[in-house]
Amino acid sequence: MAGNKTFGFRSAVGTYLGLGLLVLTVLAGSSISARVDENLDDSRDQKIRRLEQMVLQLSKEVQALKAVSANDVQRQDEYHQALQDIRDDLASMKDAKWLDPDSWLNKFTLGGYGEMHANYGEAGDADQFDIHRLVIYVGYEFEDWIKLHSEIEIEHAFVTDEAGGELVIEQLYIDFLLDPKFNVRVGRILTPLGIINKKHEPVTFNGVERPAFAKFIIPSTWSSDGVGIFGSLGQGVNYELYVVGGLDGSKFTAKDGIREGRIKERASLHEPALTGRLDFFPLIAKEVPYQQRLRLGLSGYWGGLDNGNKGSNPGIDGEIHIYSADFEYSICKFDFRGATAYEEIDEAKEIGSGTATGIFGWYLEGAYHFLPDSWKRGKLKKADAVVFVRYDQFDTQHKMPSGVSQDKAGDREEWTFGLSFYPTPNLVLKADYQIRNDDADSDLKDRLNLGVGWQF
Repeated sequence: MAGNKTFGFRSAVGTYLGLGLLVLTVLAGSSISARVDENLDDSRDQKIRRLEQMVLQLSKEVQALKAVSANDVQRQDEYHQALQDIRDDLASMKDAKWLDPDSWLNKFTLGGYGEMHANYGEAGDADQFDIHRLVIYVGYEFEDWIKLHSEIEIEHAFVTDEAGGELVIEQLYIDFLLDPKFNVRVGRILTPLGIINKKHEPVTFNGVERPAFAKFIIPSTWSSDGVGIFGSLGQGVNYELYVVGGLDGSKFTAKDGIREGRIKERASLHEPALTGRLDFFPLIAKEVPYQQRLRLGLSGYWGGLDNGNKGSNPGIDGEIHIYSADFEYSICKFDFRGATAYEEIDEAKEIGSGTATGIFGWYLEGAYHFLPDSWKRGKLKKADAVVFVRYDQFDTQHKMPSGVSQDKAGDREEWTFGLSFYPTPNLVLKADYQIRNDDADSDLKDRLNLGVGWQF
């Protein structure tokens, strides 16, 4: 019986002290990170406070066990033996790499996201299952102020010249975290325009497919190579500003707009571009009712078009200017978001291919979280369900060069009605129906889409 008591008592004390050690380790790492990104991520302070409360509770539990053992000589002996065993265990753990904050093992971060789709079109459209994308994220912390981030993406499951698909480095950059107000970023970044190009993981947007606006107006994901700065200008105002490789204007088309002008291999630096954005959070420092959150964004892009892969510049004499605004607003169980953009293309007539001098588009979306709180228990305690509607209006032939006729098929609209179910926050099951039209009466087919998306 004494042996069983000793085992049970040691197990309890060991559990509490072991958990305490782990929490303190996390606290140390979180504290370092919090000092670096103090104004960029306010939620870390809340996390640290919660962890401190956990440590305090664990200490109280250990003290309670001490008090019980002090009333019994045999239990005192068991208690001291258990403590000695724990000391021995902790001593042996000092050399464990997973507890050493300077170990290479603790400098890596692994993650990723992906999505699978089933698309059903009306007569004449192909029905298909598509492993649309699988993205692996790898991060490394050289120091607490020098961090590498990378994403490698595989699209459509199979990559050949005939079958299509894509294997690409979507992001690869190093952050030098100098001050909350001023930091440096160098490498391959996501061009900071709109909403979806920066926030494109499937659990962060509604709908199986990304909004049409995010394909034909501000194509996502749009990677750019270069260097820039980012940070906070004060509470509720964040900024990004980069000098990056420009677009290949020779790849612009009448219906796809600037989409194919992105350079995904070795971007030319012949005519670089300047791009940046400002984000405003006007409610962040205010006490507002109904759990309101608001973000307002402004972004832009200005650059030349004589850029080609591997420095093979096409000789295009022209420039592009992009002006965009977007917002995200939540109140109670309702979410609203939208974006708009206008693109000016100089010398579009010389580019040919029906390229417009003006491209314009916008979209607006409303969503409602309808899962009753009474259902959020057991396996569904973290679940959520959202019903939404989105309207896209976009015209890649909005304004044409003198003497060039407009292709009315470039002026399109799209209604999307759907729902998303999250059994857990990082996994989503999606379904939607899309109604599509254009000014050319091209008989665009409506579509039913089903999907699964995840992030880890």
